[in-house]
Amino acid sequence: MNHYKETLRLGAPIMLGQLGIIVVGFADNIMVGHHSVQELAAASFVNNFFNLAFICGMGFSYGLTPVVGRLYAQKQEHEIGGVLKNSLFLNGAVGVLLSLCMLFLLFHIDWLGQPEELYPYIYPYYTLQLFSVVFAMLFNSFKQFSDGTTDTFTPMCIMLAANVVNVIGNYLLIYGHAGFPEMGLTGAGISTLLSRVLTLVAFAALFAFRKKYAAYLKGFRESALNKAALSRLARLGVPVGFQMGVESASFSLSVIMMGWIGSSALAAYQIGIVITTLGFMMYYGIGAAVAIRVSNFYGTNDMTGMKEAARAGLNIMRMSMALFVCALLLFRKEIGYLFTSDEEVVSMVALFAWPIMAYQFGDSLQILYANALRGITCVKYMAKAALFCHIGLALPIAYVCGFVFKWGALGVWLGFPVSLTTLGVLLGIHFNRKTDELCECRKSENR
Repeated sequence: MNHYKETLRLGAPIMLGQLGIIVVGFADNIMVGHHSVQELAAASFVNNFFNLAFICGMGFSYGLTPVVGRLYAQKQEHEIGGVLKNSLFLNGAVGVLLSLCMLFLLFHIDWLGQPEELYPYIYPYYTLQLFSVVFAMLFNSFKQFSDGTTDTFTPMCIMLAANVVNVIGNYLLIYGHAGFPEMGLTGAGISTLLSRVLTLVAFAALFAFRKKYAAYLKGFRESALNKAALSRLARLGVPVGFQMGVESASFSLSVIMMGWIGSSALAAYQIGIVITTLGFMMYYGIGAAVAIRVSNFYGTNDMTGMKEAARAGLNIMRMSMALFVCALLLFRKEIGYLFTSDEEVVSMVALFAWPIMAYQFGDSLQILYANALRGITCVKYMAKAALFCHIGLALPIAYVCGFVFKWGALGVWLGFPVSLTTLGVLLGIHFNRKTDELCECRKSENR
């Protein structure tokens, strides 16, 4: 029972923080969708590509959590501060690299063949998102450091406060209230950029002045950037970033296929993505808690604790999945109206709910075991498995079902139940095999 309590204690603030982001995503899309369907379609296009950058970057930053988790279990506060400094440098560099990649895409965005009427909305919104990448990456370092020290409450508070700022900014700038100009989608972009800057500034200030961080701050100041620490973080971060990146890429590339079908399909796809991200972020909170607990047990060589922590996380994940699927089943016909009054878009959202429900089991399974593997710093296999499932299965199935079989927008969704379930099973098998190997090694050492 203690495993369930600790997983929920760590996971609940992460879930609330992430769900706060999703609520803001809901608010963004509801406000933008009621301003115009064209702006909602443009937001869908831009957000799906930036989700690729943000999720890839977030995955890369995950390399810090198991390192901090092990050091925290061993009570090495000074070393944790040094690792954080190296992580900030590395994440900042990755943020610049991601920004340059997204800038290249902006210069060649017409290659993607989207509806002409969307481009006046796409360009300014895309540019504003571009400026926020580095701020998000630096904040990720602070967040993963805090999670690794089992303090998941502080990042939650910062993220929720920034979300409130974002919603208020949307209200003022999208519709032009309180004397502000009516800027539509561009106003939503300005508000989002401001909120991401504030998250970084707030956490940096807390780290510099809060007493509980004093030991870590001392290590941060006294340590230097070093090749070994940077290399270690990169070795852990690159496979996780790649694994999450190819998953996001499969969704982002699918948005191009939706654009081939039309603006209504693109707008409905954006709503479907926002809906399914609700489930993803719930699973992510539980998975992140499992990664923290597994890394703590790994740091103290408690092999039984690692397995029990993963098992408890899996059971909590199953309950969360069941609740999400039931809610979606009940409200699938009405949920589209939250975002738009366009009947065609609403009916497509109701149709998309079926494949979304179908892949929840696989999505929850792969998130759980990906985080458990991250906790034991075993990350290379999941990058290879993700490439096979998301690029080798999801995209070809989506294209064949959508355009060869001529099932249209619904067919594009059908690759995800196959790819996510396959990946979840593969990662579960690999985690059980690796923990069995660790247990055998431990027994051999004790003989």
